[in-house]
Amino acid sequence: MTADSIRPAAPNDVAAIVGLVRELATYERAGHEVRLTEDLLRESLFNDSPRVFAHIAEADDVVVGIAIWFFNYSTWRGKHGIYLEDLYVAPEHRGRGLGRALLQTLAQEAVRRNCARVEWWVLDWNTPAIDFYTSLGATPMDEWTVYRLTGEGLRDLAGDIEAS
Repeated sequence: MTADSIRPAAPNDVAAIVGLVRELATYERAGHEVRLTEDLLRESLFNDSPRVFAHIAEADDVVVGIAIWFFNYSTWRGKHGIYLEDLYVAPEHRGRGLGRALLQTLAQEAVRRNCARVEWWVLDWNTPAIDFYTSLGATPMDEWTVYRLTGEGLRDLAGDIEAS
């Protein structure tokens, strides 16, 4: 039996990562919104100049958790930060410290790369996640409201251009 471990994702992890993303979306009551495919994720993570990154948690050589992230930038701080897009550990593997270990790995990435912060969103009804994040010292940014432009609104604002 091997120990639990955290490591950067590798190309052969893509199918497992997509599966965990789908599990997370289902938990967040939005499984029907997932359009991610193995090909899309493989291209995003492993092209010549990736703009998204992933770490995985393994238990007994099986991928059981993910942290998918990318760099953002704070003009106020004049530094990059890390935005955590998805953090998920399969329910049967929770309580073993894997979520904390994934976040600790991102904190280490941020410190090593001289980033100002690590940030993420959490659904306001997800009390277990909120309690977990608070226990780590994270603080909610409740004075900000998130806005999103997608679909028809995005296309309307963009006007007549070709997507690349």
